[in-house]
This record gives sequence, C-alpha cells and structure tokens, in this order.
Amino acid sequence: MNAGELGQALERAGYYAERDLTVTLFLALELGRPLLVEGDPGVGKTEIAKALARANNHPLIRLQCYEGLDETKALYEWNYQRQLLKLQIRQGKETTDLESDLFSEEYLLERPLLRAIRSREKTVLLIDEVDKADAEFESFLFEVLSDFQVSIPELGTIPAVCVPAVILTSNAERELSEGLKRRCLYYHLEFPDVERETRILRAKVPEVGEALAREVALAAACLRGLALRKKPSIAESLDWAKALGILGVTHLDEKAARDTIGVVLKNVGDWETIKEAGGIRRVVGAAVK
Repeated sequence: MNAGELGQALERAGYYAERDLTVTLFLALELGRPLLVEGDPGVGKTEIAKALARANNHPLIRLQCYEGLDETKALYEWNYQRQLLKLQIRQGKETTDLESDLFSEEYLLERPLLRAIRSREKTVLLIDEVDKADAEFESFLFEVLSDFQVSIPELGTIPAVCVPAVILTSNAERELSEGLKRRCLYYHLEFPDVERETRILRAKVPEVGEALAREVALAAACLRGLALRKKPSIAESLDWAKALGILGVTHLDEKAARDTIGVVLKNVGDWETIKEAGGIRRVVGAAVK
C-alpha cells in the first residue's frame, strides 16, 4: 500500500486526511516509528488512530493519559487477590519456588501497553493526550517507543510479538520532552478548511443538503477565528448539522443559529460573546455570504 492508497483507505473508513498527513502516516508505518500528532482539541487527532484501525481491520488499543498515570494502569499489575488466595491454599505446605509461582503470567493483569506488545496480531496502539501525563511517564514510554518492548522485573524483558502501529496525540497543553519527540515522526494537525469540513459533514450527516453543510462549515470556521476560550470541534460541527437537520432547517439564518448555538459553544463566556454585540449575525453573515 502506498501513500495514495492509504489515503483512500482512510476515506473509506470515514477520515478525510490532507495529503501531507497521509504521507507522514505512511512513512511512520513504513519506518516502524510512532507518529506524534499535535493540535488543538477537537481537530480529529484521535480519529486518525480509529480510522487507521478500521481501514486495516486491526484492533485498536487505547491508553488514555491523565495526571498521575503510572505503569500499573498503563502496563501491568499483579492480581493480588488471586495471589493471596494461592498463599492461603499453600499455607503450611512446601513453599519452594512459591515466589516464582506467584509472579508468573498466570497472575499478570495486562494493561494497554502490555496488551499491545503481547498481541499476536497487528494492532493500532493509541496513546491519547500524552501531554496530560506527568513528565516521568514520558520517560517510562521510551522503551516502548524505541524498542517495542517492555520490562517487568519478575518476568524480564518482553519484546513485541507483532510490532503495533503507534499513534500519540497531544493538545500541546505542555511541552513534551525532546526524548519523546526524537522517537516519533511529528505532524501538527489543524482544523480542516471549509471544503474538507463540508466533505466530512456530507459524509457523516448525509441527510443534510450540500448548501447547509457548506454553511455550517463556514460558520464553524468563523467561530474558530474568533477569540473564544473553546473553539468548536469537528464533532460539534457534526452535531450542529444534525441538530439543524432535526429542526428541518435547510439554510442557516439568525434564528436557527441562535436556537442551536448551544450545540457548538460549551463555555458561558463564549456563549455571551456570540449572543451579544451582533455575534450571531456575524457568524451567519460569514456562512451565507
């Protein structure tokens, strides 16, 4: 599969990628390197991994990052209840090799990273919002990202049975380490232009006509260009189109926009900014010009 064929496969899976993104993803797959995708919340970073998994019929394994995430939640932990039960059963009996028995794979609980490494089929490993995890966790990821292996003190080093396709996403809430970036290919994803978002809307919300889909895309682009705390995501523009369709709207006007603006604006300050001082009129004007 070349880059063009990958782009077509992603489209069939419902993801409309720019050519430079498709080429970068193709190179990451061919080089066997992770891909770090950075951009504003809602631009479609997570969907890349989901679409890649759908396009190739591969399982998606997702590690959602958050502050305080550690290896017991990301890699593995021991089934302490079963170990305790084993100790109770063995109480008073021969204890030779008891430790090796207790810390065997029988008592190992796989978490996302270990599950991806041990999978016997190709998987897509999504490490989502890695910038929300602590800096120490980034260092913990280096072994997986560089060598596609993990280390468990009681079992040793476990190499990947089948190297996964790895995609990391970041909202750029903090600067990631050079060590992590060095191990990845990089792509900065921006919100789609009006033409591409119109295609997305038409594909995902086929009941909405061409004219309304384009007006929603233009209105969303206008909103993203304003000084809002939270720019509307692609998912929210899809919800907006669906909501307008439910109301029987065929063309965006001020009344329809005012009635449905809560679908795309989720912050009280942004809500007031748009609903006052002719904000609705400005957005609609940009959409139907």
